[in-house]
Amino acid sequence: MTTLTQYESSPVRQLNILRCWRIRVLLLVLIIFATLCNGCSVKKIAMNHLGDALAKSGSTFSSDNDPDMIKAAAPFSLKLMESVLAETPEHTGLLLALSSGFTQYAFAFVVQEADETEENNLIRAMETRARALRLYLRARDYGLRALDIRHPGFAEALHGEPEKVVQDLKKGDVPYAYWTAVSWAGAISMAKNNADLIADLPKVEALIDKALALDESFDNGAIHSFLIAYDMNRASGTGNPEENARKHFSRAVELSDGKQAGPYVTMAESVSLPKQDKKEFILFLERALAINADAKPEWRLANVIMQKKARWLLQRTDKLFVN
Repeated sequence: MTTLTQYESSPVRQLNILRCWRIRVLLLVLIIFATLCNGCSVKKIAMNHLGDALAKSGSTFSSDNDPDMIKAAAPFSLKLMESVLAETPEHTGLLLALSSGFTQYAFAFVVQEADETEENNLIRAMETRARALRLYLRARDYGLRALDIRHPGFAEALHGEPEKVVQDLKKGDVPYAYWTAVSWAGAISMAKNNADLIADLPKVEALIDKALALDESFDNGAIHSFLIAYDMNRASGTGNPEENARKHFSRAVELSDGKQAGPYVTMAESVSLPKQDKKEFILFLERALAINADAKPEWRLANVIMQKKARWLLQRTDKLFVN
């Protein structure tokens, strides 16, 4: 078994540390340079380069195996991106990184904390969900800003005729549409009694359905993974919700080569649990835990987080099922 000391002294670990320090030094130099050049055109160039570097820095987090460290580090990274965005307000790469970053932070850490707290401290859980709502809405707004830059007038038109306006989207818009829809849906799930937010569901559906039509294999099946849970509760859906969810699950597993824990955990929580199918619930969670989180370094953090959730759900099996 590899010890912590062995891992920290490995060439791979040393290389990752070196890369992180190079990025930090680059960011520091660019920030200082931009500050000193206040008012000059070079500042804009420096800030755009800084924005590019920050927008592409997500891979450093995604390959990590320590969720607690990322939970602590993510807020600083997000706030730094917001600071740079204030200087480069039309940097669509930063807007996308902020939309996805706040969405993932809210889902992985804030919502999960609320779920784990609810049983013993309902008030604290409600406060935490209120925070998740704010984070999701911030993510949604960044996504809408990016789409509005790429398609002037998009955000306003979306409020009028969502199904019509999304027809202007192209394949390159899929990441923006996806994260805007996911964050919006997340906000709605945190405020189920908010009539104004619930009324936005047609906009969420228009965005995610168009993204699916444009690039159903986006991010190794991310859209299908999202639709597993969403289609189980889609108000305007057609056909059998469970059948639709299972089709999305099969495609998500196929596109991720069965190496992502997320689809299995989502199936257990969104399909097996409502059906009160205890056997299937346990099976899906065990399959999620059987995945080697190190097999795909770029999915390591997501898998570690979802496997942690799978273990938590398994521990609560007797409380979740009547029989």
